[in-house]
Amino acid sequence: MEHFHKERMERLSAALRENDLPQMIISDPLSIWYFTGISIQPGERLYCLYVNAKKGCKLILNRLFSVPHTGIEEVWMDDTDDCIGILAQAVDAQGDMGIDKNWPARFLLALMEKNPGVRYVNASRIVDSIRALKDEDEQKKMKDVSRINDLCMEAASKFIKEGKTEKECAAYIGELYASYGCEGLSFPTIVSFGANAADPHHRPDDTVLKAGDCIVVDMGSKKDGYCSDMTRTFFCKEADPRYTAIHDLVREANEKAEAMIRPGVRFCDIDRTAREHIEAGGYGPYFTHRLGHSIGLEDHEFGDVSSVNTDPVKPGMTFSIEPGVYLPGEFGVRVEDLVLVTEDGCEILNHVDKKWRILE
Repeated sequence: MEHFHKERMERLSAALRENDLPQMIISDPLSIWYFTGISIQPGERLYCLYVNAKKGCKLILNRLFSVPHTGIEEVWMDDTDDCIGILAQAVDAQGDMGIDKNWPARFLLALMEKNPGVRYVNASRIVDSIRALKDEDEQKKMKDVSRINDLCMEAASKFIKEGKTEKECAAYIGELYASYGCEGLSFPTIVSFGANAADPHHRPDDTVLKAGDCIVVDMGSKKDGYCSDMTRTFFCKEADPRYTAIHDLVREANEKAEAMIRPGVRFCDIDRTAREHIEAGGYGPYFTHRLGHSIGLEDHEFGDVSSVNTDPVKPGMTFSIEPGVYLPGEFGVRVEDLVLVTEDGCEILNHVDKKWRILE
């Protein structure tokens, strides 16, 4: 087990003790990888990490899975075994038990029947809070994958031309990521021309780019397990002054929000800063989503930059700042960066120019 996995396990055990929770079952494969370095996609089979705050942990495995020596106590089972019965014997049969938020009911309900003396509670917030604070290794990986995203965005902006379709451009972006050794997309690439850009999550289709169209490109990849995400908005050959003014408004909202990020500032206040700027410009009703989302092993992780999140920002957090304005049937613009919170502010992980640009 790598040193950073051990440190993460120590943080988890300490968090369980702080929350007076003696034990927990972690079932999310990404979270198990985060704590142990073991990567398995179990499909329908039982697979979990059992953590006891005082006694250590056990990895519950099917013999179908091929894993290296884990350095963790392993509990093995076959497809024909009473898997829940084996798990019930491996855990403490009394006291509270934390459960991951996405563990299938067929496992949880069966375990509840086997061990009725246990009180089961949703303890996902404990794992989510640990994963939210990126350690040194994770911060390096987030910077590396964001650097690749910058390079690919610049290359994509040179490829996108009048006459190209959204699908062609999205496919090219996928090829760029492959050329940099990325494992795949962190989410389906969004390329939207003209009125399609008014849909924040438009899926690329056969729409052909024409002069005067706005171009929204929202793209990200996975590298070494970590995700990137960035949005820029361009124009094809010419730009309507009304649309460029809206773009300036959205960019300014992005910059105002990023300028206030530092430890202790509340997420809701960051959202309000960007939202009030767009409202002052007369487009408040057309900013239809939260300001941002947390990111790391997944493109959208626990925690967001929204009006209802009163949590304070902490060093090591990574999240997006992505204000937008969407005029139905007409036009859309979004400007998005990822930020890494530092001890005294934040580091913006994307460096592609945010000002509107005309693509010839």
